[in-house]
Amino acid sequence: MNHNHPVYTDNDPQNETTTLNLGPTHPATHGVFQNVLEMDGERIVSGVSTIGYIHRAFEKIAEHRPYYQITPLTDRLNYCSSPINNMGWHTTVEKLLDIKIPKRVDYMRVIIMELARISDHLICNGILGVDTGAFSGFLYLMEEREHIYEIYEEICGARLTTNIGRIGGFERDFNDIAFAKIRRFLKKFPPILKEFEALFNRNRIFIDRTSGVAAVDPETALNYSWSGPILRATGVDYDVRLNEPYCSYEDFDFDIPVGTTGDIYDRFIVRNEEMWQSLRIIEQALKKIEKEPKGIFHADVPEFYLPPKEEVYNNMEALIYHFKIVMGEIDTPKKEVYHAVEGGNGELGFYLVSDGGRSPYRLHFRRPSFINYQMYAPMSKGMLLSDAILNMSSLNVIAGELDA
Repeated sequence: MNHNHPVYTDNDPQNETTTLNLGPTHPATHGVFQNVLEMDGERIVSGVSTIGYIHRAFEKIAEHRPYYQITPLTDRLNYCSSPINNMGWHTTVEKLLDIKIPKRVDYMRVIIMELARISDHLICNGILGVDTGAFSGFLYLMEEREHIYEIYEEICGARLTTNIGRIGGFERDFNDIAFAKIRRFLKKFPPILKEFEALFNRNRIFIDRTSGVAAVDPETALNYSWSGPILRATGVDYDVRLNEPYCSYEDFDFDIPVGTTGDIYDRFIVRNEEMWQSLRIIEQALKKIEKEPKGIFHADVPEFYLPPKEEVYNNMEALIYHFKIVMGEIDTPKKEVYHAVEGGNGELGFYLVSDGGRSPYRLHFRRPSFINYQMYAPMSKGMLLSDAILNMSSLNVIAGELDA
């Protein structure tokens, strides 16, 4: 396809096609990436996806950093749910080091990850509504995202790129204010979510724009290695939390919502239902924490867990461990591991190869957006341009995951 000039299929002017650059513009295309489309009027004839506009070489940078300094790099993958990236990296390193994590720490992590999942889904579904012309639901949900960010801020001091937690646990315990904010969110968010669903679930315009559009069958989705809500929308009940439990998810009772047609509407409904399930999980986690000994917020691994500053200043042993960790003088096992967590938009995996040094010998991020997005151009063929925009929105493509 010639990207510089219109393409003529024959001498009939009725068959003239044009080239359209869809992106790279943000927020119009939900990120800085481009699709070069061949258009026959409003209908897409073919397309080529282009990424790499914000490539930051995270994997290569990580190979030159100590393990505990890689956490901020993971924030910049799916920045709509950064804590899941953080916890995924920590649990990967803990798998490498064979660290046993206290149950209370697992439950604290589950709370943070499920809040992040809710944050991710409400952004995706809220903006999907905007793309169909409905703005009110987006405003309702953005206020609730702010409440989630206030919880992050109380726990770690950050909001968007959280850098939350450490290898082995958290840098500090959740204080009473944090628990109070979590409980307040559990009380106030459900009515807002119900109102949001009332605006969309049976809205005739929204249904007409999404139902039957960009439908994908389970076999095709699996062939393209889809994961997350868009895979479950096709009817496949694969969820890493259930299939390969981590952070004690096996202790929780929750359902895996699935769709039937794999269209945009099903993706929307699946994400809505997953928010309800996340609320259910958080409520269970709070009850489980109450039964665990108080004050435990990290594993007993002084060789890899940075000691508190007050101990470093007043305790020689803590000072020595601090020095050895920061200077990378403690060797890690020589082995390779793969560990995955259920991210907001699919399976977020970390393939880590250690040669025993202070940094990974090789590190690869399995970014769900990168995997899911590869199907966008083929599935857009024959689609109207307006539907292609909704399709992109429903895939929840995050540019930070495309260009790691």
